[in-house]
Amino acid sequence: MSDEVEPGFIRVRMDLSYDGSGFSGWAKQAGGRRTVQGEIEDALRTVTRSRETTYELTVAGRTDAGVHARGQVAHIDLPEDLWAEHREKLLKRLAGRLDKDVRIWSLAEAPAGFNARFSAIWRRYAYRVTDNPGGVDPLLRSHVLWHDWPLDVDAMNEAARRLLGEHDFAAYCKRREGATTIRTLQELSLVRGADGVVTATVRADAFCHNMVRSLIGALLFVGDGHRGAEWPGKVLAAGVRDSAVHVVRPHGLTLEEVGYPADELLAARNKEARNRRTLPGAGCC
Repeated sequence: MSDEVEPGFIRVRMDLSYDGSGFSGWAKQAGGRRTVQGEIEDALRTVTRSRETTYELTVAGRTDAGVHARGQVAHIDLPEDLWAEHREKLLKRLAGRLDKDVRIWSLAEAPAGFNARFSAIWRRYAYRVTDNPGGVDPLLRSHVLWHDWPLDVDAMNEAARRLLGEHDFAAYCKRREGATTIRTLQELSLVRGADGVVTATVRADAFCHNMVRSLIGALLFVGDGHRGAEWPGKVLAAGVRDSAVHVVRPHGLTLEEVGYPADELLAARNKEARNRRTLPGAGCC
């Protein structure tokens, strides 16, 4: 599958952040629902006076409704003449056009072979939860989940270590037709801050739908004593959805950062990421 930029176009990398509270997710949807992609594409069309044309964004990781992003990355292919005309003032004009819950921090010509989605080698999320019996700090209520049972973070970390590595995460994903659920979970760790908020760091080469929120749901059951530390690993090995694994609410989740290889490795990673994955030793049938 070719990802060549069409002649006469420039690929532009976009780094951005958003508060997901007021969005129905990243991806454009029918019915007029407010989405991050829709808002940015509309703003681009307006500030570049391209009202008859929509230049579509490709994003590193599509986020669900209510999920936030601090370090999201996208790309867009723009006509060379349009980029030349607007590049110096485009960032400021977009800041003036977009609502305050979405900000674009940089726009720059992307290196050869760059694809915001397929060139990425990891995505890092944070999920924040508090077990404070009084609830969540009102100033953090849109970004921190309240769990009304005391949490044993050491037990959660013990369970998390058993999930690391390359596995079929079908038990923790919402299946999509034709999509693989094999992923490499590179980091899953939890730390309680001085304010009592427990932050889970979750990093993988990619994530399937609902994977992070399902993993956190399983770890919360360990942390509050409803399940033993071995239970999330047993669910993973079973390979099927377990009704006891809850998909936690989206507002505690933030996409923090997306990692890319050196420029000279971008094209190779772009190609590699499009291949359908199988586990070592997996049969064909």
